[in-house]
Amino acid sequence: MSTPVLRRGLRSLGTLLITLSAISPASSVFVIAPGVLTGAGSGAFYAFLAAAVVGVFMAFVYAELGSAFPSAGGEYTIAARTLGKLPGFMVLGIMIVTQVLIVAVIALGVGTYLSVVLPGVSPAVVASVTCVLAAIVAVFDIKLNAWVTGVFLAVELLALIVVAVLGLASPARPFTDLLAHPVAPGGGPATISAVMIATAIAIFAYNGYGSAVYFGEETKDAGRGVARAVLMGLGVTVLAELVPVTAVLMGAPDLGTLFSSPNMLSYFVRARGGSTLDTVLSLAVALAIINAVLAIVLISSRLVFSSGRDRAWPKAMNRALSAVHPKFGTPWVATLATGFLAAALCFVDPQILTVVTSTSIVVVYAALCLGAILGRRSGATAGAKYRMPGFPIAPVVALVALAFVLYVNATDPVIGRPSLIVTAVIALLALGYYLVVLRRRGGWQLSDAVEEEATPAPVRETS
Repeated sequence: MSTPVLRRGLRSLGTLLITLSAISPASSVFVIAPGVLTGAGSGAFYAFLAAAVVGVFMAFVYAELGSAFPSAGGEYTIAARTLGKLPGFMVLGIMIVTQVLIVAVIALGVGTYLSVVLPGVSPAVVASVTCVLAAIVAVFDIKLNAWVTGVFLAVELLALIVVAVLGLASPARPFTDLLAHPVAPGGGPATISAVMIATAIAIFAYNGYGSAVYFGEETKDAGRGVARAVLMGLGVTVLAELVPVTAVLMGAPDLGTLFSSPNMLSYFVRARGGSTLDTVLSLAVALAIINAVLAIVLISSRLVFSSGRDRAWPKAMNRALSAVHPKFGTPWVATLATGFLAAALCFVDPQILTVVTSTSIVVVYAALCLGAILGRRSGATAGAKYRMPGFPIAPVVALVALAFVLYVNATDPVIGRPSLIVTAVIALLALGYYLVVLRRRGGWQLSDAVEEEATPAPVRETS
């Protein structure tokens, strides 16, 4: 039987549009940024700036590895080819659990912002319907999906431009105040430790630029195109998030009221633009979240498809998940399965979803940094068409930053520490499945389709 192959219908721009939609800068500014402001006050400017530096190093890692291994499997195929099959399968276990859950987590935000026009509607129901509709749209041609996400992305970026103009057109305080006198939410000076802790949250606000690697098999000239999409994705994201956040800190009439507000961005928009504009921007954020759900369904379905093609599951399940639509050239069964499962998960306690998904990406990031270092040493990444500058500075600095983020999470008894425990349990379950099931039936065979545009070294067997 021939290896299932996805249609190569994207150029770098299309891959970039989907990647930015998955990041959803507007959602980050309206939903995640307030957490940074709560921790660091106006020191949030430095937190977002420091997170951008970490993002640059991590983007270098993603760009080189994605250039070497342009596969629909994303991080797990990279880890398998640089660290060995066993670590690669553990990454697959972590990613396949958390990616589907993340779809539900993001979708639950739709109901919150649609409540301005649909009061009383259950957020879980709205989220579930959003997941189903996103899955149906995602089945269609990847080029069509790129343009759909691009249109929604334009609305999202326009909303952020409005926020930036509101703050920068008539600032309540000079930019030099943010630089020289950052203040804490309580009114005193923002401490370095508070800014560093808030940086851990800001890193997640930028997260998603690496998602471009999942479209390696559908991007033309993938070795270069994926690297461009990763680096441009981070650049646009930093600009689209750092400027509005800075504008809010400069333009808020009163920082104390801003930091104590239950909805900081709503307070700022109402104070500067009125309630009508606040309603309009709330709808724009709802559209941004819907767009993010579509983009993440596209990403997650590629992961699920690749796992089936690589024969990670029982035979019948592998055959179904690796099915490619004869007309659209997309992984239609994996896409629908992802969307409908995420729809069901929307009715799970949001706290549980948050705990399961919060720290998994940090562990995966660390695996990729190690993969970048070892891949250079072993020659596994010799086929990469992009090489990060200043190697090995990027992966080493990123590893140090990730160690700090893990430390911060370990000190949080509510979300961080339980999330680390859950991530470890998922990794151990994947380890057990690999040793007990996959090795007994002859091992885990990665698809040759991964190597269509690269010639990596043979996969090393580790245990």
